[in-house]
Amino acid sequence: MGMWASLDALWEMPAEKRIFGAVLLFSWTVYLWETFLAQRQRRIYKTTTHVPPELGQIMDSETFEKSRLYQLDKSTFSFWSGLYSEIEGTLILLFGGIPYLWRLSGRFCGYAGFGPEYEITQSLVFLLLATLFSALTGLPWSLYNTFVIEEKHGFNQQTLGFFMKDAIKKFVVTQCILLPVSSLLLYIIKIGGDYFFIYAWLFTLVVSLVLVTIYADYIAPLFDKFTPLPEGKLKEEIEVMAKSIDFPLTKVYVVEGSKRSSHSNAYFYGFFKNKRIVLFDTLLEEYSVLNKDIQEDSGMEPRNEEEGNSEEIKAKVKVSYFFLKDSTLMNSFLCFFLFAVLIGRKELFAAFGFYDSQPTLIGLLIIFQFIFSPYNEVLSFCLTVLSRRFEFQADAFAKKLGKAKDLYSALIKLNKDNLGFPVSDWLFSMWHYSHPPLLERLQIMFTLKTNVMKDFQFLKLYVSLLHISVHFLNENLFCA
Repeated sequence: MGMWASLDALWEMPAEKRIFGAVLLFSWTVYLWETFLAQRQRRIYKTTTHVPPELGQIMDSETFEKSRLYQLDKSTFSFWSGLYSEIEGTLILLFGGIPYLWRLSGRFCGYAGFGPEYEITQSLVFLLLATLFSALTGLPWSLYNTFVIEEKHGFNQQTLGFFMKDAIKKFVVTQCILLPVSSLLLYIIKIGGDYFFIYAWLFTLVVSLVLVTIYADYIAPLFDKFTPLPEGKLKEEIEVMAKSIDFPLTKVYVVEGSKRSSHSNAYFYGFFKNKRIVLFDTLLEEYSVLNKDIQEDSGMEPRNEEEGNSEEIKAKVKVSYFFLKDSTLMNSFLCFFLFAVLIGRKELFAAFGFYDSQPTLIGLLIIFQFIFSPYNEVLSFCLTVLSRRFEFQADAFAKKLGKAKDLYSALIKLNKDNLGFPVSDWLFSMWHYSHPPLLERLQIMFTLKTNVMKDFQFLKLYVSLLHISVHFLNENLFCA
């Protein structure tokens, strides 16, 4: 009887109390789940002290131990920083940090002669103060990560002066983009009428396209030096490869990442017929046709396959890419539509301390960050599963093109250069790794079985549970 009485009392609470409690409960549930996964992976770091037999001929014991200790340090840092972040967020909610910052923003606007009717102006001050608070509270953690952990393991290349200058520059550039875009978005929502969510969605889509288009030419060079890849064998091979798979490559850049870190990487970006590839200079320092000596010494080369089915795999990769892009667009539209449905619910604002006003920016914050948090968790997991699937498809594509050996040596080189630990707990890997760990990818290349289907079975179960939980919240949390 006592338990049922407590539940009855819970449902009789005002809606805003139930919403606030549900948000906190879900936040801590996610944190505990993430911590549980992290501890599973940490156990792998602690107990796996010898190179797995599958990697015995391609990874030496010294590199394996270095990567193990590096990941242990990162795991410890992640635990404490995550705990701090969760406690900080909880205290901000419990002690009314959001409405306090909104009132403080209003006072600053009042000093400048702007009254309550200038909501967009107050919203911009709120954003400035919120991002400043986030930057200042996150600074000690960033300093420790860079100058203790990364320095200890030989990756950091920054001086304190360079780090602080870079942090200030990032903050300024962020404000130069965030504040104008936010003001226009809020204005569109204000004047958009009943269909403002369509205009807001289109606006964010255009902004995304513009930012991706100008990023490499105007934003990224503010932080790093980009230079065209010099003429030579490497550039020629990249261009030939791009042409052979109909990849619309227009430029190949080298970014000077070595002034920050000795980590290496590469990526591509762009839209439609204007794709560009960026290589880190650290990736090219030891370039010798991707360490072919690894292949020759290991005696464990993956088998290349005939190119006959490469067109079929290429088609699958393209279909997957467009599916992901379309899904992202539809997700953005769905979020704005649901925002339009929920923005009029006063109990949402009251749950976070806004009893007399319902500022649009605060509505965006509450709905997108807190109310959508269960949906965001599921979406994040789905995208991780899809990304892993795409990675396997890309590996299969390389194999069909006869490039399995090159991919094999490239994966090993990247793993060694970045001290990646090749062994992962299956549940941690499935939840977090959008790129499968080294051992799993090499197993695929040796035609061993994967747990991709296990990922999708878990995804199906997870989505089913979420559907039940969302229905439960809809019936009980927002009931009149």
